[in-house]
Parts: sequence; structure tokens; C-alpha cells
Amino acid sequence: MNQEQLKSWFFVAAIIGLLVSAYSGWSYTRTYADSMMMRSFSVTGEAKLSVVPDVAEFDFSVTTGGGKDLVALQNQNTAKMNKIIDYLKDKKVKVEDIKTTSYNLSPRYQNINCRFDGIGLSICPPAEIVGYSIRQRGTVKVRDFAVLGGLLAGAVESGANGVSQLRFTIDDRDALLGEVKGEAIKRAQIKAQSLADTAGIRLGKLLSIEDAYTSYHDAPYGGGEDMVTMSVEKAVAPAPAIEPGSQEVTASVILRYGIK
Repeated sequence: MNQEQLKSWFFVAAIIGLLVSAYSGWSYTRTYADSMMMRSFSVTGEAKLSVVPDVAEFDFSVTTGGGKDLVALQNQNTAKMNKIIDYLKDKKVKVEDIKTTSYNLSPRYQNINCRFDGIGLSICPPAEIVGYSIRQRGTVKVRDFAVLGGLLAGAVESGANGVSQLRFTIDDRDALLGEVKGEAIKRAQIKAQSLADTAGIRLGKLLSIEDAYTSYHDAPYGGGEDMVTMSVEKAVAPAPAIEPGSQEVTASVILRYGIK
């Protein structure tokens, strides 16, 4: 056997050795994983908290229609929106709690000089843009529910065309969800230990934690329906008393434990 043949033989032998080693490692890992799955069990823990919302939110909008002078139209709409924002600031609403959520500019069309073709169909030239409408929408957070009713009415008095989507929520939602999930994990741990004691087995290591589900939704005012858009006539009436009620936050987790 010459030197080149010897090198080729060693190369093939090395490749075969690597393949055998890789297969052995994979086989061991799979066997170990299957063994762990056979020697493990899962438990589910659920927790529920009843909380009182600490923040109310509502949307307000300003719609302005006019001719083709976009600059004048934008100035008019901006002036109305700024007046509402200034009113909210005067009522101690923080700047960071007032946010513009949308700004829409839409053309208004009109068909003119239409004529009939004699068989009942009308023939019209392409529609012509006769003006534009601007709608700007904002959202405000209210942390003092005692002034909430007055703010709803005051926003309309200050120039809002509509006030809608009043809803209650929790400001620090992440902290709340962390609290309820933590309680769900504690209950799952207690359940796992109880099952192990009942079955006469020793509880092993915690192998995995799975977030099964979390249920939390902002509560809209009025049983889930949008507020009816308030008019200026309604705005001068006494401000309504509004109570946030309470909401339930539910979390469920799945813990998998090994068996010693």
C-alpha cells in the first residue's frame, strides 16, 4: 500500500469514526430525553385577581370640512384641537397622558353637469374635488375619576365633534400580570408536591414552565358598547357620575417536573 492509499484509508476511517460518534451522541440524547419524558409529569396552576382600574381612557375627535384651501383648513382644525388640549392641561391632565392617534385628510367630490342618455342612464363627467375634510383624533388618560365626567363634557365644549370609547384599564399592566402569574406558579408548585406525595414518588427538578393563557381585557364603559357621541347641547348638562367597577385578571401556567 503506497502513501497516497494510506492517507485515503485514514481519511475514510476518520469520517466513519466521526459519523459513529455523532450517531452515538444523538442516540444517547434521544434516549435520555425519552427517558426524562417518561419519568416526568405536568401540573397546571391557575390564579385569578379582582382589581379596580386606576386609569380611564377616552377618545376625542375634531372634524373640519372646507374648501380647497388646505392651509386654511389645517389651521382651523389645529386651532380646535389645540383648544381641547389646552383645556385638558388646565384640568391638570399630564402632557404625557394626551396623545394624537390619527390624522386623516379626505377629499370631497361632487358630480356636476350630468345628463341622461335617453334610455334612463345618467352620463356624468369625472367627479371634481370641491373641498377637503380633516379629522384628527386623540386619546386622553384620566387618573382622577372624580373629574372624568367633567372632562368628557368639557372636551365637547372646547370644540370636539365627538367623544367616544370610554374604557377602564390598569396603568402598570406588566406588574399586574407578573403578580397573577406568580400566584399561578405557586399554586402549581403546591399541586405538584401534593401529587408526588400522594403517588409516593420524589419530586425532581423543574424541567419547564409554559404560559398556558392570560385573560385580561380593558373594560369599556356601558357593557362593551361605545359611548354615544356627545353633542354640545349635552355638554352643558351636569357631568355624569362614572364608576370603574372591577375587573378580573386570570393566568394559567403548566409546570413539568422530573421524577427522582
